[in-house]
Amino acid sequence: TETKELVISGMGQAHLTVALEKLKNKFTVEVTQKPPTIPYRETIKGKVEVQGKHKKQSGGRGQFGDCWLRIEPLPRGGHFEFVDEIFGGSIPRNFIPAVEKGCVESMLKGPVAGYQVVDVKVTVYDGSYHTVDSSEQAFKTAASKGFKAGFLQAQPILMEPIYNIEVRVPDEFMGDIMGDLSSKRGRIQGTETRGHTAIVKATVPLKELQTYSADINSMTGGRGSFEIEFSHYEEVPPDLAQKIIEARKALLAGEEEE
Repeated sequence: TETKELVISGMGQAHLTVALEKLKNKFTVEVTQKPPTIPYRETIKGKVEVQGKHKKQSGGRGQFGDCWLRIEPLPRGGHFEFVDEIFGGSIPRNFIPAVEKGCVESMLKGPVAGYQVVDVKVTVYDGSYHTVDSSEQAFKTAASKGFKAGFLQAQPILMEPIYNIEVRVPDEFMGDIMGDLSSKRGRIQGTETRGHTAIVKATVPLKELQTYSADINSMTGGRGSFEIEFSHYEEVPPDLAQKIIEARKALLAGEEEE
């Protein structure tokens, strides 16, 4: 649902080709193929305090919302935390949920490249309101503006999914497999030999594994197998992150034009 793609998996490229042919011949469905989109995440490494303000006057009742937010990182897996530190009524209690909602909605498409934001704590600690012009919508908009601006000031980073991989190949291919995994930014976790079978365990970014079925077949003449499972998210190296961000922005710009 996140990437809005239907992912088909199989035991190899030939298996996928057969499945796609069945879709075409049996159901007359034309399928556009591409590698699955990598579900990157955005988060921050720094802490900032920022004002989010929304003021609009266009005849009759206006719109006014003003909140000060403290935005800081949480540990990996911390998801999102919202803290209300408003004292003395600088923001009426009934508008606080709107501030939280403005932040949460802004996290669905992050300010850096439109990827989901994770592991962030937001504290609303001050603000102001207008007795007539303030509303839930005005405070939600103010919080959204503040969150996006503050996020970009708080040392934002891109994170990528890292997978555990276990590769089984004839033992004469162990060196090739280890070298290939290392070239894919992989970290070897361990090796063992059972009879004439070598087992290599590593952690590798998902981005580097998109063609691994074909890669291992090429290296072993079809005599290797592997299993993968999600492990965790970690920061993308800055040089690679910049390329991913630029490609993502170009994609989103193209979608908007359509």
